[in-house]
Amino acid sequence: MQTSEKSVDGDGPSHPRGYSVLSLLAAAAGRHSWPRAWRSRPPRGAYDAVIVGGGGHGLATAYYLARNHDMSRVAVIEKGWIGGGNTGRNTTIVRSNYLLKETATFFEFSLKLWEGLSRELNYNVMFSPRGVVNLFHSPQEREALLRRQNAMILNGIDADVLSLDQLRRLVPALDTSGGARFPVAGAVIQRRAGTARHDAVAWAYARGASNLGIDIIENCEMLAIETQAGAVSAIETTLGRIETTKIGVAASGHSGQIAAMAGFRLPIETHLLQACVTEPIKPFLDCVVSSGTLFVYVSQTAKGELVIGGRLDGCNSFSQRGDLAVLEENLSNAVTLFPRISRLRIMRQWAGAVDMSMDGSPILGPSPVPGLYLDAGWCYGGFKATPAAGWALAHVIANDEPHPIAAPFALSRFAEGRQISERAAGPRPNAH
Repeated sequence: MQTSEKSVDGDGPSHPRGYSVLSLLAAAAGRHSWPRAWRSRPPRGAYDAVIVGGGGHGLATAYYLARNHDMSRVAVIEKGWIGGGNTGRNTTIVRSNYLLKETATFFEFSLKLWEGLSRELNYNVMFSPRGVVNLFHSPQEREALLRRQNAMILNGIDADVLSLDQLRRLVPALDTSGGARFPVAGAVIQRRAGTARHDAVAWAYARGASNLGIDIIENCEMLAIETQAGAVSAIETTLGRIETTKIGVAASGHSGQIAAMAGFRLPIETHLLQACVTEPIKPFLDCVVSSGTLFVYVSQTAKGELVIGGRLDGCNSFSQRGDLAVLEENLSNAVTLFPRISRLRIMRQWAGAVDMSMDGSPILGPSPVPGLYLDAGWCYGGFKATPAAGWALAHVIANDEPHPIAAPFALSRFAEGRQISERAAGPRPNAH
């Protein structure tokens, strides 16, 4: 029989494998000290470029600046913590099922980057191509979705139509009875689409950028933009002044505020897009299900929680709190599709402050101020665009000209009257 002995550090009896009992208890209580995935340092006095926003888009931009363009004298500044903004406040859906060629081309490029992202960054971002199902409830909605499906196929993107019987086999928990409040008639599915882990995406890009020499600076808020001869020359932050001639704006719902610092106004509004997760239950849903009629979408996480999102809050806000009436409506619509979830408890609720452009498409490229570059107006599409947005913003910062896939989304399109009205962009694209 083995006797108890003092551990090496003298804090209690040893485990037979050599661990002290107290060290095991400390690890179980969360006292384990994990190494940081990226370097943290105070800002230098000057950089070749500064990226404002430490979410997925900003970190991806910094990573691709170093990887694709050999620019490593770059800083990412974040007023809070890495991934603490909209990157941590979304529903993790990744898809490229868009109608117009401009948006379809962009998001398909992004989806292809998603498919190899874990290998590229040597970090598991938990990309899961489980399929995104768009339901139709009426002949009119069927025609609209079939039009989108045909456009996707013409653009080289996968899309299939599901009959009601096929849909029942794929999603047996869905209420497909004739007596449903909004009877389901069928669906269109993009099988390569799915979900990814939002936190892992931010951490992966942060580590990748840091390993390439990028400075990542948290708790550093931008206060003002300085210009000389009309061009960017420096920024003022809560941690001091930083000289730079190039600024990439990837600040999600706060893009309009940063544009105001530079003396111009963006054609966007900031709205809250809220969602919630339920208590975990046994897995029953292995795809994302969305209904345009009900303005709701539902998926299930690896832990068994249901993620439910839907309609925008109607009022402009930066609060990130959401509105109870909208949450109740989203939940009611989710229960309409899946009656079995009616007794589940809500564990967490949140809202993301998102830029809603006037045509439902992003603003990606140069601004009216030389040296200031925009990544804004993503409406419902911000998370799924992460790799491609970072790739394209890095290109325009490095070369001072738009990437071909981003050229249609220039801010100048509003003055030129060539809007890209992508009405398939989200559950309620005309909400703004």
